Amino acid sequence: MNDAPAYGLWPLVIINSLVFIMFAFSFAKPQTSRDWRSFSAFSAFLVALFTEMYGFPLTIYLLSGWLQSRYPGVDWFAHDSGHLLEILFGWRANPHFGPFHLLSFAFIGGGFILLSNAWKVLYAAQQMHTLATAGPYARIRHPQYAGFVLIMLGFLVQWPTLLTLLMFPVLVFMYVRLARREEAEVEAEFGKIYQKYKAKTPMFIPRLRGA
Repeated sequence: MNDAPAYGLWPLVIINSLVFIMFAFSFAKPQTSRDWRSFSAFSAFLVALFTEMYGFPLTIYLLSGWLQSRYPGVDWFAHDSGHLLEILFGWRANPHFGPFHLLSFAFIGGGFILLSNAWKVLYAAQQMHTLATAGPYARIRHPQYAGFVLIMLGFLVQWPTLLTLLMFPVLVFMYVRLARREEAEVEAEFGKIYQKYKAKTPMFIPRLRGA
């Protein structure tokens, strides 16, 4: 039997939080106060996530009575059981190869790719004092915020917790507000050029090709 503790692994909480925060920082490269607000909120989400993943399983404790009554054969305090969607939908093999876990990798990887590609275009546009309209900006107006949302959604699918489920809509709302403030400033700078771009380019969700 494996007697290694499933939780209380606080060094892993710190290491994973720092690794993902630094990784996201290398993609997002926050510069303005608005950038730092959005990045700080994203970082808080990651810390809350890894705290429950490796430190203290608050969600499991709060739901333990209901979970034990509905799924009596599951050891809910084993680490793999934290992949709640895999267990609740009956995936009893290794949850790291379950459909929700694989889907989470697609969201997380896609989010980081979107952040990286968006930053390259935005940085080049800032250097030339022009409007960013190429790459991801040709499909949506705020690919960096969309990238953060995709990453958070991926982690939610992989390891849902009550705290991160509560944080997610709040953070999405915050990103929408930040995006609208950003648009007002950009429109004041670029005027009709931005109005034309805004009219044909969705805010967060790209249109289907040919739509």
